[in-house]
Amino acid sequence: MSKCKQCNIEILDETERCPLCKAVLEKTIEVENMYPNVRMTTRRLMLISHIYLFCAIIVEALLVYVNVAYEFQIFWSAISGLALFYGYMLLRYAILGKSGYQSKTIVLTLIALLMLVAIDFVVGYQGWAVNYVLPSAILLIDAAILALMIVNHRNWQSYMMLQLFMILCSALTLLFYVMGWGVTKPLLAGVAFACSAALFLGTLIIGDRRARTELKRRFHIR
Repeated sequence: MSKCKQCNIEILDETERCPLCKAVLEKTIEVENMYPNVRMTTRRLMLISHIYLFCAIIVEALLVYVNVAYEFQIFWSAISGLALFYGYMLLRYAILGKSGYQSKTIVLTLIALLMLVAIDFVVGYQGWAVNYVLPSAILLIDAAILALMIVNHRNWQSYMMLQLFMILCSALTLLFYVMGWGVTKPLLAGVAFACSAALFLGTLIIGDRRARTELKRRFHIR
């Protein structure tokens, strides 16, 4: 068991950093009979993930066989495979992974967006994934960041890197439009970029010295 001095919480998982503020944890006295039994829960979840993986492989193999045997015009089994893969990632990375929730949010969001783009190509590319889904996801994450900053107001500055990541994602969408790479309707992408930039700018101005200190710490600037 470990303890985070900044958040003043006990961490039962075997990790070296706090999942909330990323600070280095301090080891506390080990207790033989600890409740809840985290190790036993982890073993059960690992077993469930292995069973899920085995079943997913069998099911996907059958779906691919049916898709190829009956010569469908659309390779729909790829969509089911992506959905099964995402379910496995939720089990292994989101639930069993030791990364912080911010890293999990970024990685799982990127995987979901890439899956939607892939589905768009499978069904015949029409651009709905990059024109509507990607900007909408950015706006949704911006709203979630704002809500988390309000709820976790003591460590609001820890969300600034996630804000910068959202600015980068929305800027890439606009860049794709300028370069002619799939994006044909930039309105929603522009709104997403404006909201992401406004959220970061507001945090930087209102947060003042604390916000600047967080950015210097993250980018190792003295």
